[in-house]
Parts: sequence; structure tokens; C-alpha cells
Amino acid sequence: MDLGIKDLRVIVTAGASGIGLEIARAFVREGARVHVGDVDGEALSRLAATDPTIGRTACDVASRDDVAKLFDEAAALGGLDCLVNNAGIAGPTGRVEEIDPAQWDRCIAVDLTGQFNCARLAVPLLRRSGNASIMNVSSLAGRLGFPLRTPYASAKWGVVGFARSLAAELGADGIRVNALLPGIVSGERQVRVLSAKAQARGVSFEEMERIAFSFTSIKEYVPPEALADLVVFVASPRGRMISGQALSVCGDTNMLG
Repeated sequence: MDLGIKDLRVIVTAGASGIGLEIARAFVREGARVHVGDVDGEALSRLAATDPTIGRTACDVASRDDVAKLFDEAAALGGLDCLVNNAGIAGPTGRVEEIDPAQWDRCIAVDLTGQFNCARLAVPLLRRSGNASIMNVSSLAGRLGFPLRTPYASAKWGVVGFARSLAAELGADGIRVNALLPGIVSGERQVRVLSAKAQARGVSFEEMERIAFSFTSIKEYVPPEALADLVVFVASPRGRMISGQALSVCGDTNMLG
């Protein structure tokens, strides 16, 4: 299937590894031109060696100066058609009274405010595109209450609200906005999260894994490649009628709406 996105101009935050890298590579395979930002200098160095066609900038999305630098350097794309707000951190695990306020602030700053920092610079560029879109990466935690993960869940609920509000605000400008809600994504990061929750609850990793899957409709880890394929499709002209949606992948069975 030809998605019709050759030369699509794309920025992906946290795009040098993990889900972000899979998304960046999926766009490149379809002929798009991609620039990524990432706070991980080592990952950026590896990217330069493995994927030299992908532009890259050291960027902490919680820093407005860093985000301004990202957009300045991404100007080499000659414009912008798609922003993928992928950057996020797991934040602390623990009871609310035990959480360090500085860790709360950092989680909100990266996972939610970071998306605002990028969107506010992207929108003027996207208004000049004939196929403009923003994908804000949220989580299954953006639909459910997650005990012991209040900073992360609060931020990810905020991401869904931000995406839906932007979709209503920007629809008249021809900019569609969606939120991506992955279920339990395979990889080392998910192992760390489940291990921390298991320790906090005093249960085994296997029991914590079983509890986590009880909230999903498909009882499997989500491969990052599946998320990347969905993001690319929604950003293509074939996804032009998709906006204001919370797109769940192997998502929840809780009917919150």
C-alpha cells in the first residue's frame, strides 16, 4: 500500500531509541524526511551511525530553550507536516505521600508540558502544510487509574485532554490531532516499570505482569513496530478523517469512554 507520504516532513521527540526510533524508521521507509530530538547523547551517536539520513538534535522537551533549538535545526526539513510528541519518562513508583515532589514535577514537565512546548512551535509551521497532523503519545495509563503511578497516570490523562482540545482548536486550520494509547509495550523499559510496581506491592514480577494484562483486551505485549505502523498511517492522507481520537493499541477493557 502506497501511503503517499514521500517527502513528508516529520519531527519525532525521543526519537533516537525505543518507540520513537521505530516511528522514525517507519516514516523513513515510506519516503518521509525525519528529524528527531532526544535527551540521550549516546543514543543520538548510535543513530548517526545507523541511520545517517535522520536529522538529530540533543533536546530535553522540558526545556523551552532545547525545544527552540530542536525546531531551529529541524528547519532543514523545509517545513513541517507531522509532529510526533513521543518523549516521556516513567516517573516514580510509590504511594502518593512517599513521592518526592521534585520527581512529580519532572514527570509532569517531560510527559505533559513537553508536548505543549513542542506543539506551540509546531502549529505555525503545520498551518502551511497540506497534510498536517500531531500525534501525542499517551498510554493505557491515560484511561485508567494506576495505583502507585500517580505522576505518570496524571500526565498521561493530561495528554489525552491536550490532544482532544487541540483537535477541536486546530481542525479549522486543517491540522488533525490524536493521542496514541499503547498497552503494555515490549522492551526493557516495561520490565523496569513492572519490576518497580511488583516490589512496591510486595508481589512477584509474574503476578504483577498478570495484573497488568488484566486491563488489556489482547493479552500480549505490544511490539513497538505496531505502534509505528499506526502512527505512520494516521499521518498519511489515508488517515485524513482521523482526529480527536484516543487510539488504543492492545488497550483497556474498562469502559470509561
